[in-house]
Amino acid sequence: MTAGVDRHELRQIIAGLTEGVILVEPDQTITWANDAALAMHGAGSLEELGETVDAYRDRFSVRYRNNRPPESYPIERVVRGETFHDVIVEVVRTDQPDVTFVHSLRSLVATDRAGQPSCLALILQNVTPQFEAEERFEKTFNANPAPAVITRLSDLRHVKVNAGFLEMTGHTRDQVIGRSAYEVDVLAGAKQRELAVARLNAGATIPQMEACLRLPDGGTRFVIVAGQPMEMGDEPCMLFTFADLELRKKAETSLRQSEARFATAFRMTPVPTLLARADGFAITAVNEAFPRIFGYGQDKTVGRSAEELGLWISDSARKKFEATVRRTGYVLGLETCMRHEDGTEIDCLVSAERVVIGEDDYVLAVLQDITERKRSERELFTAIETVMADTSWFSRGLIEKLAGLRHPGRDSTDEGVQSLTVRERQILGLVCAGLSDEAIAKRLNLSRNTVRNHAAALYRKLGVHKRTEVIVWGRDNGFTTREAST
Repeated sequence: MTAGVDRHELRQIIAGLTEGVILVEPDQTITWANDAALAMHGAGSLEELGETVDAYRDRFSVRYRNNRPPESYPIERVVRGETFHDVIVEVVRTDQPDVTFVHSLRSLVATDRAGQPSCLALILQNVTPQFEAEERFEKTFNANPAPAVITRLSDLRHVKVNAGFLEMTGHTRDQVIGRSAYEVDVLAGAKQRELAVARLNAGATIPQMEACLRLPDGGTRFVIVAGQPMEMGDEPCMLFTFADLELRKKAETSLRQSEARFATAFRMTPVPTLLARADGFAITAVNEAFPRIFGYGQDKTVGRSAEELGLWISDSARKKFEATVRRTGYVLGLETCMRHEDGTEIDCLVSAERVVIGEDDYVLAVLQDITERKRSERELFTAIETVMADTSWFSRGLIEKLAGLRHPGRDSTDEGVQSLTVRERQILGLVCAGLSDEAIAKRLNLSRNTVRNHAAALYRKLGVHKRTEVIVWGRDNGFTTREAST
């Protein structure tokens, strides 16, 4: 069989291969290329590819993927009889600079029986899609603000690092790339370090865990680290991603300090104070002043609501208080009556506000004991009432001052006034003017018993029990003597 016949049969064999094949002679003549090789250069014919090595160099520029400028083209190395494989080059057409291909190359040098080169071939694989995907990954990896490092599993050395990791740690790229996973320790201070190292060595997923990275300036940084196996090319790697916990740690520290200050202020406040959950009003804490005034200690209050303790004398007042807190978020200066553990009634001025502690809603309530003040007021009102049998000597100014002794925190309302009859309004006005029952009877031309009956109905509708309280109520609600004439 002649050499010409052998070469013809060889061309028939390789013509349909998906790999590109270029045959070249020792005199640097390119004698043949299959369709795959032409397509990998964007060429339609051997002439367009180049019929000599020099012509090929004129039509195509080549750059090795490691950015090393070629001392010689791979096709020139084939002519020299050099054997190589897995050489990655980027090929650009000089007449179309935007047309770029990435080839994986190897050489094939066949010799005759005398040991002389009889067939020189350049074998090409089109790896352009693969490298385009890697470039997209590279761009995404570098642009991702989440800190990340890629570590090669064969030798546990870092092969890629993004700007997010460098900014977070203060490392330079050269301080990370090529260093081992233990030199730049991405699992430093990990809470489950043994598990993480075992997963790393096995090339398995590393679950999220807290770690404390050592920084080049000697400091540390709290992070959450996780590892995901991946491949770069055909190389098994581990992608480490990080979440910076520094701000959260600072926020937690600030929160702890704030909560400590709150706890100190809560404990040392001289006024009885309790903390209850906004949902259900179950008490979670009482301060030191609370058991001094009300008798109930932490052991009897925590976990129970004020309703369960029977703390409120009036259940309707409690319901109104809780409804107001739910609706508005606060209550200011509500005057009510509370019950001591031994059953004693305590007059209180209650203020409360919803607060957020951690992520939960609470109600902070202050219960000011005003029993002594109320006792003094009651004694004053009793003394005044004693002499109210004859009020003719009371001056208008004194009546006004008596009206000024109103109950703190009592809500003003027209509801009581609206329910009064015309006659009851007249009597209310005359009582506020300081007239006795006998004087009112003469003024309205009624019997004294009739005046008393109207007064009793008036007391009942206004929810009061004493004449002084009627005066205070009337003055509080803007009721003047002018109303008596209507």
